[in-house]
Amino acid sequence: MGKVDRTQRRHSFLGFPLAVVYKFFDDQGNYLAATVTYYAFIAIFPLLLLASSIFGFVLQGNPDLQEQALNSALGQFPIIGDQLGRPEGLTGSTGAVVVGSLAALYGCLGLGQAIQNVMATAWAVPRNSRPNPFLLRFKSLALLLFAGLGVLGLSVFGAVGSNAEMFGTELDTTIRWLILAATVLIVGLVLTFLFRLASARSLRLRRVAPGAFFVAVLWQALQHLGTIYATRVLTGTSSMNGVFGLVLGLIGLIYVGAVIAVLGVEVNVVIARRLWPRALLTPFTDSVDLTEADRRAYAMYAQMQRHKGFETVTVRFEGRDGGTHEIVLDPDAKDSKQARTTEIPALLDPVVEQPGPQRSEGVGTQS
Repeated sequence: MGKVDRTQRRHSFLGFPLAVVYKFFDDQGNYLAATVTYYAFIAIFPLLLLASSIFGFVLQGNPDLQEQALNSALGQFPIIGDQLGRPEGLTGSTGAVVVGSLAALYGCLGLGQAIQNVMATAWAVPRNSRPNPFLLRFKSLALLLFAGLGVLGLSVFGAVGSNAEMFGTELDTTIRWLILAATVLIVGLVLTFLFRLASARSLRLRRVAPGAFFVAVLWQALQHLGTIYATRVLTGTSSMNGVFGLVLGLIGLIYVGAVIAVLGVEVNVVIARRLWPRALLTPFTDSVDLTEADRRAYAMYAQMQRHKGFETVTVRFEGRDGGTHEIVLDPDAKDSKQARTTEIPALLDPVVEQPGPQRSEGVGTQS
């Protein structure tokens, strides 16, 4: 393994992806994605209930519009198609509108907070530097409002893209590829501003752009996967199977999308804070020689637990050769790579703390 480790340390095209994956699991990115998935699911289904109720109000007393809806793509959806085909059709419900609105508000607020928690965890923002509960919820509303406007614009753009034949059959393939590239560009720009808005710190756009465009590219692949699932799995199934398939498929797609988003955030952090190369075996054993990026990453994790502004977190690493590295990061600096690092040679005696004012230390020890 030593040869493989040295190779990935020398070549960034190997060390950088490995560092992103290690950062993802160091931050428990799978659990962060699961939290985002939960609140997104809680937000989406009440919105669907709200939309179906409003749609029912619109269709009531309008048989021509109901017939058009039945003959459209809506007639192919589970439950909705069956309801449209019945004489009474879809009906609006005031209670459903109220319940759907309240549940959607709860889910949307929770989703905004979950997204901000992902950003704070990935960027190792200390506890005392994060927004207070009131500002956190206000930012959640602003974040989701901006995201909603972005989704609305992308939906209109996607509708035009799905009817690219209006530009002529000879240019159909070219137009579609151009629209796909433009969609990736627009999604990347929207996500760049979303990542910037969701952060607890003032970050430059160039620091959040790489991960945003990484997510934009994979988002297109995820959309294609969702289209295949909807057309080949859900179409033609019974109402009962269609409901279960829709729910399970939606949860799965949301979770994969959340994982992609968390990975995109980790890409930004690894680039901005130069957290590569990492030691190959560092997640598995203490018998490893840490790199500078390893020590900086672990110091960030300790710094994230700072609860007071007058609290200083010092991280000390004792290497296998007897040398000691002590790192004190400045969590309020614009570039958190700035740190006071003290390297104590192996020949010196171990550091003995003298009695004095108490201070809080985060100690990382290797054996």
